[in-house]
Amino acid sequence: MTEQHVEIILHLLGALLAGGVIGFERSFRGRPAGFRTHSLVCLASSLLMMITFYQAQWLPDPTNDMVRSDPARMAQGIMTGIGFLGAGVIFKEGLSVRGLTTAASIWITASIGILIGVGFYFPAIVATLLTLGVLSIFRIIETKLPTQSYVHLFVSFDHDQLPSEKELILLLKKKGFIASNIQYCMNGDDSFEYHMIVRTSHLSNIKALLDMWRDNPAVREFRISPTGD
Repeated sequence: MTEQHVEIILHLLGALLAGGVIGFERSFRGRPAGFRTHSLVCLASSLLMMITFYQAQWLPDPTNDMVRSDPARMAQGIMTGIGFLGAGVIFKEGLSVRGLTTAASIWITASIGILIGVGFYFPAIVATLLTLGVLSIFRIIETKLPTQSYVHLFVSFDHDQLPSEKELILLLKKKGFIASNIQYCMNGDDSFEYHMIVRTSHLSNIKALLDMWRDNPAVREFRISPTGD
């Protein structure tokens, strides 16, 4: 085994390790693209970049000006392909869109694989550590930050017990919610629907909202869909 063979193996093992570590964090969080997906993405990116990095081994005549290989175009092609893979883990659940963070982690895993593929180890290691920090440590920080939580609310009332819009807004305000984008719908079964987006400063208020509709005899049906990744 030559020194170059050892170098190639180190490139591929490094990509496999970096992708596996990031993928493990995603698997631990129960995300659709986890350990194996990230490992393969990083390994494939590294493998494809070695085509240009070791082009002297497979080009018929590397000194021929008529034959040129552009590493930047290879990297661009990889990232374009990864965009389709990332789109596959983004899905709509009710009125919420989920999977954006996992898609971003796949995208940066491919970038790390490209760096390892050309032997640029130091930024690849730093990027791997920073990515793990964003996915794990930043999650803890995010839960501590003061944020506004948005909820898509659908509630259906019997027509003869329908509260006015003003009454509904005041009722929500007492529970710590501010309503916006209110829409209305009259059904053929003599029921009336409100659709709206409500926001609150405390996520725990959603439980109170759930109890309020569940205990209201005038409510025929309701649906609460918190937004988030």
